[in-house]
Amino acid sequence: MTETRQTVATRRNIPGVLRQHAEEAAILCGIRLHLWRAPDAKLLQLNRLDQRIAAHLDGLAIAGEAGMRLCDAALERPEPGTTFVAAVRALETRDVRRLDRLLALGETLAEARPGLATAFVWVAPEWLQGVIPALLESPSSFRRQLGLLACALHGADPGQALADAIGDDDPGLRAYALRVAGECGRLDLLGVCLAAETDADEASRFAGACSAVLLGDRWRSVQSLGRIAQTDAPGRAQAQGWLLRLLQPAQAAELLRRLSDEAEDLRALLRLVGMAGDPRFVPWLVEQMAQPALARLAGESFSLITGADLAALKLECAAPDDANFGPVDDPADDNVAMDEDDGLPWPDPVRVRAWWSAHAPAFQPGLRYFMGGPPSAARCRQVLRDGWQRQRLVAAEHLCLLQPGTRLFPVGAPAWRQQRWLCDVDG
Repeated sequence: MTETRQTVATRRNIPGVLRQHAEEAAILCGIRLHLWRAPDAKLLQLNRLDQRIAAHLDGLAIAGEAGMRLCDAALERPEPGTTFVAAVRALETRDVRRLDRLLALGETLAEARPGLATAFVWVAPEWLQGVIPALLESPSSFRRQLGLLACALHGADPGQALADAIGDDDPGLRAYALRVAGECGRLDLLGVCLAAETDADEASRFAGACSAVLLGDRWRSVQSLGRIAQTDAPGRAQAQGWLLRLLQPAQAAELLRRLSDEAEDLRALLRLVGMAGDPRFVPWLVEQMAQPALARLAGESFSLITGADLAALKLECAAPDDANFGPVDDPADDNVAMDEDDGLPWPDPVRVRAWWSAHAPAFQPGLRYFMGGPPSAARCRQVLRDGWQRQRLVAAEHLCLLQPGTRLFPVGAPAWRQQRWLCDVDG
């Protein structure tokens, strides 16, 4: 006998079941905030997680006001997950009072902001009608920034509100708006992004240079990035990564040699070699695979250049017995830092070296490669469909570099929306 919606609603209104829906949705949101940038997740894994989140949110939606009250109670501990669940329900019920309370919470509590942002990206565009214009017109810099984020990740143009935010006195809002200009492909704002090179705010200078690059400039913005790359600014490593993809391969190789001579951080250098994409540095990457602290990151950069999937090609090995780069159960151990390379395969240096010996003739030193071949729009779209999340991030950026004015593909958006956009591109 088929259950009616009322029967399902009655069953789901059982307090224990409702509580489980709310708790599980919040926990899974926390996992998602990590997974969308994880080295061991693809769009497929993101889709499976999103389906689980959607199922729990649906349970709360069917419960109506009882579900809303449970979300309100969970906000006594405002974490990203609980804020996400409450914000999704407030948006999808058009509950202005609850939404305003959540926005006020985000203005005062940094821990609430990731969940709020995820909720605005999660919900369907129809639930944002009327909400986004109000955010963009708000006197609050936080609310305006949230409105810009929602526009960028839903593929909507913020219009004049974006230019107004770039001219705002608040440096945080200004820097974010400059970033969104590039992500939205606003070619009309290229001049404004270039003018940011004289901004007093360091983050705004960096955001303006990055967006100008995405919008097609290959002169002033590259010079700006070059200046940032020589400082100790927080954006230094990112600036170096952009430069290595923008300079001619010979210039990029020279920059890498200079950085290697002064490198105190070999991990940063390994990442940059992957970004540069020059196969002449692959033998050096293979050498680093013999060092447990560097092996997995070297393997990731190797794959970014060659396109080789270490696990699929059986080029991986078991972790060394003494490998321990994250927190342990020993209460006497003060190390609480997470393992930065968690999820990456352990490359087998012997097998990788043999694979490279067989395939090296197909790669020409001094050229730039991305996932096995020269960067191209077709290759980038293939990686967006099938690559690991960190590879997909790079593919989205490459696509903008190849086609200035292209919107930056949002690899953190709900998986079903990404799949629809990819189908539209293929169609």
